[in-house]
Amino acid sequence: MVDLVTCAKRHRTSVHTSSRQFIGDAARDLARLLPGQWHASVEIYSHPVWQEDLVLWIWDSGELGRVLQSERVPYAATLTDTVQGITLLFIERPGRQLDYLLGAFAPKGLEEGYGDPDAPHSIVLPPFAGRAAQAVTDRYLPAYEQAVHARRTAAIAAALGDIRSEHDTWQAMIASGRYSHAAPLSTAALDFMTEEFLDHAWRRFLAVVDHAPTLIDRCRPVGSPWPEDVAALSRLADALSDAETLLDEVVHGSPVPARERRARAWLAIETWLAEGEIFLRQARVSVPRRRPALAISAPVRLLTASRPAHRSH
Repeated sequence: MVDLVTCAKRHRTSVHTSSRQFIGDAARDLARLLPGQWHASVEIYSHPVWQEDLVLWIWDSGELGRVLQSERVPYAATLTDTVQGITLLFIERPGRQLDYLLGAFAPKGLEEGYGDPDAPHSIVLPPFAGRAAQAVTDRYLPAYEQAVHARRTAAIAAALGDIRSEHDTWQAMIASGRYSHAAPLSTAALDFMTEEFLDHAWRRFLAVVDHAPTLIDRCRPVGSPWPEDVAALSRLADALSDAETLLDEVVHGSPVPARERRARAWLAIETWLAEGEIFLRQARVSVPRRRPALAISAPVRLLTASRPAHRSH
């Protein structure tokens, strides 16, 4: 400490101590008690612009999002579960000597950011690692997982709706042989429009490829009001698998001829257009259950000061 103060004076800055525990230690203690494999790390936002960048990625409809927009947050910690793909932001609650705030970043593929009304609400945590972990496990993570489930379901519904609408428009034009302004379509124009429709449908269908695998694994039609959906879900899963194989070949394999790619993509898309509503009703009744409570009572430990929390310079 003496060397630190001496160095600070030499560089015309100052050292301030805090009654709080170092946020990295608080985050580490919390991470150790959460179910799963969590890694904690500290982030420093020396420049306000770095803090402002968080607003674009934080997925919150509560206090944390408002604080990031209106209060100075010079440092924070992130808690990451790489297995589940969850990243949480952990900050000291402004204006409170001991409390913390915890919320989530938007998961991959659902970059909604702050202000999404369907985002989970951030949670206020006490300065006790055991009680904080219990609150995150029992309250926040279930709410987060349910919000992700709902957003994935909505993304799939929106993608299928867009494809179905464009498909209806394309079919109407093919049937009439004319543009929407009544001018006749040539054979070349019909071929071009068909290719354009199929390419756009594939791009929109990638949202289904991204989000459906997790949701379809949760569907349990036998225990739902529609046990007869088993066969349809099996066909949808097979079509999804075919689409995933095609995507992998397009991205990582040898080039797939355009005609073959469109034909294979359409087979998968057509199955989902025909039976996608069956999937959606199953997904909506397959919301994730609450996580099990912590196996043992975590020790109630006050997050007391262990080292300087912040250095101003």
